Amino acid sequence: MSVRSLLQAALVTALSGAPEVGGTVTGVFDAPPPRAAWPFVLVEETVLADWGAKDIAGREGRVLVLAEDSGERPVRVRALCDAIRDALSDMPRDLGEGWRIVTVQPLKSRVVRAGRERWTGSVEARVRLLRLN
Repeated sequence: MSVRSLLQAALVTALSGAPEVGGTVTGVFDAPPPRAAWPFVLVEETVLADWGAKDIAGREGRVLVLAEDSGERPVRVRALCDAIRDALSDMPRDLGEGWRIVTVQPLKSRVVRAGRERWTGSVEARVRLLRLN
């Protein structure tokens, strides 16, 4: 399995297992759900770049997680963004197949109106990974 697939699966698992995230949304998805009810969380495709050294493989990635919700005010989506940021920082480090997360750094988050009574919150983080064997 590719490191991208391992990371994507770990992100979905970590967010689904976090009570403040997985326990408050209808689902955590790795692709846009065609018929999900609000609120839900979407883990966008991770962008990876080489971050290795001469004798060790490594990748640096940008992770983008979206929280989608409806309502007159973005109160719930703001709380979801905070919970997502915490869940990313607390996620397990071992991905399998020798890959390990060495750092997770939340970079930025924001909430925007995505339509009438619809909100999108985004959390972006930098993830650095090394293949240890």
